Amino acid sequence: MDSEHRAAPEEDEIREIKGALLADKITTLLPAEPICVPETTTVQDAVAVMLKKRQAGVLVVDGDGRLTGIFTERDVLTRVVGRDLDPGRTTLRAVMTPNPEALSPRDRIAYALNRVSVAGYRTIPLVDENRRPIGVVTATDIIRWLTDLFPEAVLNMRPGDEIKRPHEVDAG
Repeated sequence: MDSEHRAAPEEDEIREIKGALLADKITTLLPAEPICVPETTTVQDAVAVMLKKRQAGVLVVDGDGRLTGIFTERDVLTRVVGRDLDPGRTTLRAVMTPNPEALSPRDRIAYALNRVSVAGYRTIPLVDENRRPIGVVTATDIIRWLTDLFPEAVLNMRPGDEIKRPHEVDAG
């Protein structure tokens, strides 16, 4: 095949990413074990376990272990501190996101990426067929997976290389 008909390396990378997005399942991301707590847990206790386990949130479960809510770092800021609530007296029932969307480990990474991008989720619960939590996927897990797809392009970038055009793209 001559060079005129050969795909550019960038096109090969794009094809590889598209293929992986459509083929790889969420299990590829090596989801973390979920931290599951009842809705009667105080915010203070939930935050303590989040810090100890170095996770961005907890999954709230009912007496049968089924997912009923999620409480994340964002909730600490917007629903507790932002409302001047007492973390030692406020239970998760009052400040969690009830009935959160959850995925299955068999779902494709593309769908998790969609939920992060379109819905703004940073933490996505993974549940079994009975809606019992079995894992957690984060936006960081997806970024790590993307970096693994084309490490040379990401990891070998020199400091100061310009990616954005400040006059065209929001710097945030």
